[in-house]
Amino acid sequence: MTQQSPTPATQAINLQQKLALIDEHWSPRVVAEMNDYQFKVVRIEGDFIWHSHADTDEAFFVLEGQLRIDFRDGHVLLQAGELYVVPRGVEHKPYAAQEVKMMLIEPRGVLNTGEEGGERTAQNDRWI
Repeated sequence: MTQQSPTPATQAINLQQKLALIDEHWSPRVVAEMNDYQFKVVRIEGDFIWHSHADTDEAFFVLEGQLRIDFRDGHVLLQAGELYVVPRGVEHKPYAAQEVKMMLIEPRGVLNTGEEGGERTAQNDRWI
């Protein structure tokens, strides 16, 4: 069962304010939904795990910092204000040398670790 956002429809969502409420890294929190897609904010630092999402693309929108997304054959660097969409099925590994604040846009129910699982798997549908 999905928890509904406590934000009234007449109030804008302040992403910086929402990020300030998150204390831990690699723990995405939902701030809004559109159709079957969730907008999640997250703070990250360090290396993540190699993973892919067989059934969906995944959008990374950097709000603050510099994000590197590694691929088996290269990488892409994202600065604040930049967006990148990892196509479905493409193995990737996010990395942040220093803390990055960003938004993820993906369908409801997508695990942050894809099919890999493990200790970095975050609980879904956690609203902030």
